[in-house]
Formats: sequence, C-alpha cells, structure tokens
Amino acid sequence: MTITLYGIPNCSTVRRARAWLADRAHASTFHDFKKSGVPPERLDAWIAALGWERLVNRQGLMWKKLPEAERARVVDAASARAQMIAAPSVIRRPVVEWGDGELSVGFDEARWEALARRTRA
Repeated sequence: MTITLYGIPNCSTVRRARAWLADRAHASTFHDFKKSGVPPERLDAWIAALGWERLVNRQGLMWKKLPEAERARVVDAASARAQMIAAPSVIRRPVVEWGDGELSVGFDEARWEALARRTRA
C-alpha cells in the first residue's frame, strides 16, 4: 500500500517527514503543492475527514503574511477551501494519506510509527 505525502519540498517538517519515511523504507509518493497545486477533490476529502480548522496553519509564516482582511474572511469550510487553493502554503504540512486510508496532518513520530505499521500490515 502506497503512502502519499502532500506538501512543499523546502518545508523543514516535510523534509523531516520524507526522510523518516525513506529511513524506514516505506514506499511513498510525494505531491508537491508548489508544482502541482492542491488537488481540489483531495482537499474536499481532507476537509470532510479532518475539518478545515485542522488544515489551516494559523501559526505559519504564510498565514501571518496574509493581509488581515484576507485572514478574517476564513470563517468556514468554503472560505478556508478557497484560501487553501489560492495559497497552498497556508495548509498545515505534511498531509499524509496512509495506505490504509487513514489521514494525518503534521509530523508526529510516535503516531507515524503506529500508522506505518498499519499500512504495512
């Protein structure tokens, strides 16, 4: 079962996550938001499964660089979706679709160990 990791290659968390997968010989595919954009149908599935609040990285530099008026418009799933499509860097990274269908956001080594075991099973 293949793991798909979504993110931006120069993000330090994404780099750590990719290295973690490679060090443990987990087969994975990388989807680069900068080159390929955010797949709208995947984003819809992530919002449905995780909630838009979990996906929007309000602590990130890109969010903080947005004009206050733009940030204030992000109040629900539809407005958050539009912002994430327009500026993928506001998405908390990495988003991972594990081989068993599980989703995760961010890099948490302990949680990833459990998810990776289930994916290999």
